[in-house]
Amino acid sequence: LAAIVLLVKSSVVAFLSPLKDLKLQKTRKYPTIRRRVNCLSSSTFSIDAVLGFFDDYLNRGKSTEKLNLENAKDIVSNLVINQNCYSSAKGAEEFAEACASDVVYEDCFLENPVIGKEAVRERMLLKVRERGGIADSLRLDRISDGKKACGFAWAWISGNNMEGLRGTTFVELNEVGKIVYVREIPESIYKPGDLTVKLLEAVTKNAKPTPFTPYQKKTPVAANEIVKYLFNEVQGSEIEESMRFFDESIVYRDFNFENVLRGKNEVRKFINDFSFPGIVFKLQKVDDGVLSSSFTWEVEINGAKGPKGISLYELNPDTNLINYVRDIPESAIKPPPLGALARVLRPGVGVFQAVAIGSREIE
Repeated sequence: LAAIVLLVKSSVVAFLSPLKDLKLQKTRKYPTIRRRVNCLSSSTFSIDAVLGFFDDYLNRGKSTEKLNLENAKDIVSNLVINQNCYSSAKGAEEFAEACASDVVYEDCFLENPVIGKEAVRERMLLKVRERGGIADSLRLDRISDGKKACGFAWAWISGNNMEGLRGTTFVELNEVGKIVYVREIPESIYKPGDLTVKLLEAVTKNAKPTPFTPYQKKTPVAANEIVKYLFNEVQGSEIEESMRFFDESIVYRDFNFENVLRGKNEVRKFINDFSFPGIVFKLQKVDDGVLSSSFTWEVEINGAKGPKGISLYELNPDTNLINYVRDIPESAIKPPPLGALARVLRPGVGVFQAVAIGSREIE
């Protein structure tokens, strides 16, 4: 029956569309089918009301809940999940329309950021073309609950039921709810693991310890406030003060490594291993998430600027302690050679060895 209604609607569109230019009556829209029908028989007849009757029927049973278009989490979720902005041309256009004219899209796969709405439109459409198939998509795995900004974890999904490249994206809105800033970082194909520690040991061999700055102990509640406290005040001092904010069930994903860390003991050792003199993580942008928070950062090594990154923290709602962390640094070389080759050879998954969908935990 729906197919018949759709066919009838198409015929009506073809017949009535030319009449729009005549402006017979001011268009009036009604929220229910009953009012649409009343409109058809009234003196306030409008073409939009006729077409709206068919739309109401075809969309019957679907959720009528409207997204809060001023909420970063909902705007991003809608663009990624509903509009398929990374895998369809229409969705890419929708993403561009959600951007401010002066938007800055810092795609850390590239050497330079993409600046301006039209440049972002071209980049998003290129992303769609490079994926090479309408069955390929981007799966949103986690997203922070920020209103003015948010970050989300994602994975590439192919049409043959495989999943591959993972990454994290941070999105910030301006005062009128338009996307004004994006930072996107895909995981590195090659993960150096413990070699990262050895490299930092060599780089900071003669570095002077950062002077200790006294701070007042606090117990912030909101996720974004915990992030600010840990990085702006506690960093470089007592490790145990940082550990006070981690849940016993903590899962820590650092994309320098193949495997995740589990539990406070592994996380404590990890933080201790990366506590080198002369290395500071500088917060850049932090969302306003309450139960989860995403933020961008840049490493300073002996006062010199180092790699940038994105993190995503989630709280256990029962303990209000951090039970999930996802850190992802940018590549030192852009575009990264292995990553670029993988996207050419396997555009659907973006990695050399994909895995079956659902065969790995969403970490």
